[in-house]
Amino acid sequence: MAVALEIVSPEKLLMAADVGMVVVPATEGNLGVLPGHSPMIATLRGGVIDIYADGKTISSRLFVAGGFAEITGERCTVLADEAVPVAELSRAAAEARVAAAEAAWTAADKMDIAAIDIALDKLQAARAMLDAAQAA
Repeated sequence: MAVALEIVSPEKLLMAADVGMVVVPATEGNLGVLPGHSPMIATLRGGVIDIYADGKTISSRLFVAGGFAEITGERCTVLADEAVPVAELSRAAAEARVAAAEAAWTAADKMDIAAIDIALDKLQAARAMLDAAQAA
């Protein structure tokens, strides 16, 4: 059995394939999806999606900046805010994104909870991007 995986960004369909397992960076922690998984919708934090061809060997990795995953027993659909193959990440670009996110956090009105949440999400995603770029 396999999981039908689709990864979609606002620009395009990035991947549509049958895979053995996929691990997505959910806000509550990494979430592994195998055939027969219970149906759910999960919000994603910035991090890396690991795609396993056979359940044991990573066949590809994608960085996502956030989004949602809809999971059923047969499929996993990832609606990503932004998605980039880890091999294409640039350390310099990631460092620039972290600096910009830290500046936005500093400038955010600390009395505006929504602004703080957005700034923190962007900062966490930028740091996750930097981690992924350094590991690649």
